[in-house]
Amino acid sequence: MLLNLHDTGSIADNRRLGTVLLFILIELFLDGAESASQAEIERHLEMGRDFLARGQLSDALTHYHAAVEGDPSNYLTYFKRGTVYFALGKAKFAVSDFSRVLELKPDFTAARAQRASVFLKMGDFDNAETDLMVVLRHDPHNPDANQQYSRIGPARDQWYLCVDVMERGDYTTAIALLTQLLEYCPWSVEIREARAQMYLRIGDRMAAVSDFRSVNRLSQDSTDGYYQLSRILYDVGDSGAALKEIRECLRLDPEHKDCFPFYKKIKKVDKVYVEAQLAREEQRYGDCIAGGEKLIKLEPDVPMIVYNGKQLLCSCLVKDEQFTTAVTRCREALDIYSDPEVMSKDGIEHAQRVQKQAERRDYYKILGVKRSATKQEIVKAYRKAAQKWHPDNFQGDEKKMAEKKFIDIAAAKEVLTDPEKRKQFDAGQDPLDPEAGRNGFGGGNPFHHFHHGSPFQFKFHFT
Repeated sequence: MLLNLHDTGSIADNRRLGTVLLFILIELFLDGAESASQAEIERHLEMGRDFLARGQLSDALTHYHAAVEGDPSNYLTYFKRGTVYFALGKAKFAVSDFSRVLELKPDFTAARAQRASVFLKMGDFDNAETDLMVVLRHDPHNPDANQQYSRIGPARDQWYLCVDVMERGDYTTAIALLTQLLEYCPWSVEIREARAQMYLRIGDRMAAVSDFRSVNRLSQDSTDGYYQLSRILYDVGDSGAALKEIRECLRLDPEHKDCFPFYKKIKKVDKVYVEAQLAREEQRYGDCIAGGEKLIKLEPDVPMIVYNGKQLLCSCLVKDEQFTTAVTRCREALDIYSDPEVMSKDGIEHAQRVQKQAERRDYYKILGVKRSATKQEIVKAYRKAAQKWHPDNFQGDEKKMAEKKFIDIAAAKEVLTDPEKRKQFDAGQDPLDPEAGRNGFGGGNPFHHFHHGSPFQFKFHFT
């Protein structure tokens, strides 16, 4: 049967039928999509639970993120993610998730109790108290809530006491009180920053660095925190670490009024320092010395940067056999660093002995060889020098001078071809000097910790 195109009723019926079929198809598609989406959410929740049970918190968090995105109205999903944030110590994110739970379900007491725990750890005593009062109204005998509530009053009072002690300038007592308070409030930016400032007051800059790093991890967006940390690290001479922290500040605010100019300064200083250290490693001692001098000129008002420069000079001048100048630079470095390690003290005493030795006899110079010369090179140089200065080749006064030279040449060969004697000489002692034993070292080598092949190595350490 052919369709009559002029039958308008049939056409209208067909259109209505087509529309109905279209809506049915769309509905079926949406139902299938919804089912697939819900199945996907359940899969993420299950995997999140599995990772959580195994203690793999970061992996669990990834799946809870996906579940929240799939169903942003499910308060339980937010609660589970907030619990993981809590376990990871991500206080701000945990508070955000627990707050979202309470927006969706205000009577969910477990979320309120968890949020109170986070607030207490953050040192937010007022909000912790408010949440716990609500929890205890619903569940007066809740043991965890009662225990936490009992801590709020004493913790708040101790914070007030800390503020008073800090204002009175009793920094050591303040540190002890703040440390005790941080046992209950480990995520408090305010309390940890206060302790960092107290550490600075008593001159314990490395302890302050540790606290400022914690402050930055907790706040995550503190440009001032990164700036302060960078300044401290720079002041203790760690330009590389200071550069890293100041870059974090610029990542948050590329045009920060303090961080940007400070970044330019640190970058220049650190470049010189790194290049000078590289020159020392590659035995380009002239470049190392130039770098040390440049470092001192770049930042003459920051003692530990100057110390770094003079430490480089001390080391490279010794390796370049400029012993007299090395002693001066080593002493200047140690004068800056008021409490050097024993190794540093040994180093400068050793440099002084090497200087005295240079003023007497330097067996390497007598034979005209480098300190790294092999035994074969030393013997060859000895034969050449002995042939030149043999007394039979001279007459009169010149013969007496040649005899003295010849004795020194023979002594140089004796010392430098004997491994133990050469080792003693490289350590700053003359094994042929009858006065060498008067220092109380005897015939042994008190500098066995110095590497063979260079007079000595200076080691400077921070305490």
